[in-house]
Amino acid sequence: MQTELSRKLGVEHAVFGFTPFPAVAAAISRAGGFGVLGAVRYTAPDDLRRDLDWLDAHVGTRPYGLDVVMPAKKVEGVTEADVEAMIPEAHRQFVRETLAKYGVPELADGEVSGWRITGWMEQVARTQLDVAFEYPIKLLANALGSPPADVVARAHDRGVQVAALAGSARHARKHQQAGIDIVVAQGYEAGGHTGEIATMVLTPEVVEAVDPLPVLAAGGIGSGQQVAAALALGAQGVWLGSLWLTTTEADLHAPALTRKLLAAGSGDTVRSRSLTGKPARQLRTEWTDAWDDPAGPGTLPMPLQGLLVAEAVSRIQKYEVEPLLGTPVGQIVGRMSGERSVQAVFDDLTRGFEKAADRINRIAGRSGQS
Repeated sequence: MQTELSRKLGVEHAVFGFTPFPAVAAAISRAGGFGVLGAVRYTAPDDLRRDLDWLDAHVGTRPYGLDVVMPAKKVEGVTEADVEAMIPEAHRQFVRETLAKYGVPELADGEVSGWRITGWMEQVARTQLDVAFEYPIKLLANALGSPPADVVARAHDRGVQVAALAGSARHARKHQQAGIDIVVAQGYEAGGHTGEIATMVLTPEVVEAVDPLPVLAAGGIGSGQQVAAALALGAQGVWLGSLWLTTTEADLHAPALTRKLLAAGSGDTVRSRSLTGKPARQLRTEWTDAWDDPAGPGTLPMPLQGLLVAEAVSRIQKYEVEPLLGTPVGQIVGRMSGERSVQAVFDDLTRGFEKAADRINRIAGRSGQS
């Protein structure tokens, strides 16, 4: 599964794996793919430094990258406290009532929420980059599109490729104009923040829009046959995230959540603003239903919604309150029916890719003789 881009980056397979877990990122790189560690949960620089130390020690000579979340435009002088003060009391009361309805216990005295959305704020992302550039990362990806121009320049000065996610050809062209090296065409089927266009439609549109920049296809991809389809559409690789959530190297800290993921079908996800304020595909739960109910107060814009629900999400996860328990995940969840190692996932991907390539070659051969 090699392409010009994978050869340029020195990886065996053109499979880029996004994950919040260092052990998964390392396993992806060791298996011949390109592991990308999500940085959004690292609000303390020392925590990110600790995990990058571990990752660096466990990939050998294999390349890896980092995914951050930062807006293209900088907002000066806005603190987390300023943002917190913008949250209406009616929304806070709705959170309290919803948690009480399902009997979600409080955190212990002095316990701080383990899930914070502060990683979405630019000043936090910049501290993450200060740490990351101390390490030999080969790729910097930004989930909110093109990072600020100074960040792109800083990465390029260090020989780091910059990738940005796009949900439309228009967004992709903006990335190209901003000096981005790789565009990730993320379709509607993907987990997390997505646009309205399906991967099958979006990928060739983006490939044509930004030619000759390399494009990675993302969303709904979980088999080698789908990898082959992405390359046939003009992509130079695939960007996979959801597929790694049920690998044995993943550490969800919630057996109940793993059970829910393994039991879910491709129709059991929903694009909801309940987590961050922007539409993000995730498991459908009583929590997402409550926020999407017209009788409720509705969600707040980013980053207000994320700050509002941060403690609630931590409590739901800690106590594994199953009706409310969810996670960002794509429609490919329907294929995630059993726990397996990252290497086993790659073995399956390569077998499926070979079968698809052989099938197309046979079809092309027959067509040539007719």
